[in-house]
Amino acid sequence: MTKHIFVTGGVVSSLGKGLTSASIGAILERRGLRVRMQKLDPYINVDPGTMSPYQHGEVYVLDDGAETDLDLGHYERFTNSPLSRDSNYTSGRIYLKVIEKERQGKYLGGTVQVVPHITDEIKASVRKLAGPDVDVVITELGGTVGDIEGLPFLEAIRQIPLDIGRENCLFVHLTLVPYLKAARELKTKPTQHSVQQLREIGIQPDVLIVRTERPLGRENAEKIALFCNVEKKAVIEEMDKEFSIYEVPVGLVEHGLDQLIVDRLGLQTRPGNMDDWEDLVHRIKNPQHEVTVAVVGKYIEHRDAYKSIYEALDHAGIAHSTRVVVKRIEAEDLERQDPATALAGVDGILVPGGFGMRGVEGKIRACQFARTQKIPYFGICLGMQIAVIEVARNLLGLPDANSTEFAADTGNPVICLLEEQKSVTTKGGTMRLGAQPCVLAEGSLAARCYGVPEVSERHRHRYEFNPDYRDQFTNAGLAQSGKSPDGKLVEVVEIPAHPWFVAVQFHPEFKSKPMQAHPLFHGFIGAALARHQERASNAT
Repeated sequence: MTKHIFVTGGVVSSLGKGLTSASIGAILERRGLRVRMQKLDPYINVDPGTMSPYQHGEVYVLDDGAETDLDLGHYERFTNSPLSRDSNYTSGRIYLKVIEKERQGKYLGGTVQVVPHITDEIKASVRKLAGPDVDVVITELGGTVGDIEGLPFLEAIRQIPLDIGRENCLFVHLTLVPYLKAARELKTKPTQHSVQQLREIGIQPDVLIVRTERPLGRENAEKIALFCNVEKKAVIEEMDKEFSIYEVPVGLVEHGLDQLIVDRLGLQTRPGNMDDWEDLVHRIKNPQHEVTVAVVGKYIEHRDAYKSIYEALDHAGIAHSTRVVVKRIEAEDLERQDPATALAGVDGILVPGGFGMRGVEGKIRACQFARTQKIPYFGICLGMQIAVIEVARNLLGLPDANSTEFAADTGNPVICLLEEQKSVTTKGGTMRLGAQPCVLAEGSLAARCYGVPEVSERHRHRYEFNPDYRDQFTNAGLAQSGKSPDGKLVEVVEIPAHPWFVAVQFHPEFKSKPMQAHPLFHGFIGAALARHQERASNAT
């Protein structure tokens, strides 16, 4: 039978449940287990697709087009677990499903209640990932124990061991032991109260993973074990990592978590081998080079809004034994500042995605600076559309060129609404979403980076390169080097005369992994490193 691990969080939010869940998946895969990952989010939105990046961070898109929580990015980067829309459920989606069943008469006129109807739907969503080809399903519950909206989910996971047997389930609770400077000591009371809340609901955690700034110490570990009714060996210290989040799986293995899980669930596994992770951490701690990349975005103040971008840059840096220093630049600031001042000294410029016209002119100025100063440029989604607008204005002689998203009445709509989007009136799951094939032009920079003639990448957009302007752009030196198989949609543009200028309509950051950097990010950081070394050589 498929085993289930449930990860909950207590004391405060933002402890890193997603990162911890992904790390558990990684260390179990190293034991030869087949793992599936899942996130349950208590908020009422049907999915994160319509939520503000300031509130929720990035929307992580899967191959099947599901718009999901950013924690699923951790799952994909840390594990090989295949993800789909069944990997992320919200309260809104659960309630919507129940309401649809009620409208269809599935409950035979009975009163529809949180228990058992909502909880049954949650349980069915969890059990959907189980199967003969799955050893362990890891389900992370969003929010913090004590949140009102999380109660139906906690009740559902309380019931699952009653359905399939307690021996087939394991509860992991992530908590915090804060350090009080005035008292000069760690305090375990918040953790005790958090576990008490769980036990009142009917859930006894099997493992406590304790986040802390300072070493927990034997005395505190024994105290937590005693008052929280867990074995001392099941109190796992997880100190803040100095260098990288990719140290977390190695640390959990060092504290014996993988063996603890295997023993508790009665799993037959091979010995774990973390050599590749240890080598990864060594390379992160001992870079041979350093480059500075400017990320010019409109959600810069919220780091999670571009989470996958930053991770993909780090992955490419690891591949080049290079530390990537990210200079975060608010796009609106470039509308008032001289780009030569704001972007001085950078080795590469990346313009990521976004929606709405705020900051667009600043992004266009950043793109123009990268093009004219021969600085490696990487445009992603809106960053590609920005490149098209900039080239149209400054090389095609079309000063009013724009996207119809920002100027519906522009005389030169070089970026326009996708034909399939013209009849769409609702938001949420209605964009061009998910994996789409892209054919690369032979000999193009993009094709050289990928090393294959056709790729599949994930999309999330409504607007596209206007095909009416293709010939003008080609004549101006902007090559359309990647297209949909039918040739109708332009997915990649580049400037062959530039050292490295590539912009893509899709989101390559979603397919980058720490041990397998995405080809385009690898090429971008390689070009930035070459520029850095050339400038250093010229300076001497």
